[in-house]
Amino acid sequence: MTKFLRLRTDGASRGNPGPAAAGIVIEDEEGMKLKAMHRWLGVMTNNEAEYHALIDGLKAVESWKPDTLEVCLDSKLIVEQVNGGYRVKEERLKTLNARAKELLASFPDVKVKHVAREQNKRADYLANQALDEHGKG
Repeated sequence: MTKFLRLRTDGASRGNPGPAAAGIVIEDEEGMKLKAMHRWLGVMTNNEAEYHALIDGLKAVESWKPDTLEVCLDSKLIVEQVNGGYRVKEERLKTLNARAKELLASFPDVKVKHVAREQNKRADYLANQALDEHGKG
C-alpha cells in the first residue's frame, strides 16, 4: 500500500485537431519519478488528448493503490470539468469526462489541481517525445 502519489499528465496536439499524444509521470511525495510513460493517440483535439492522458495516468496509478493521490494538470479546462466547476459542452468530451470521473472515484482521497505549465515539464516533454517518435514533428 502506497501512502501518497502524485500524477502529472499532459496531452499534446499539433494542430487542433491534429496528431496527438499523452505524457504521464508518477511521483512520490518528494517529487521522485517512479514511472514515466508516453503514448501516441492518433488525431484529436488538444482537450481530447488531455483527457486521454489523464485516463491513462489514472489507470497506471490504480495498481499502486495510494491512500492519497494528487493529480496535476496544466489544462485548467479539464481540471474544472472533472471537479465540476465547468460544464462539459462538447459531445466528444462527455464520454472522456465520465470515464475520468469514474476512475477518480476509485481512489479514497484524490485531488485534481491545476498547475503552471512549468510544473508539468516532464509530462509535457514525454507527450512531445511521443509525437516526435511518431514522425509528427
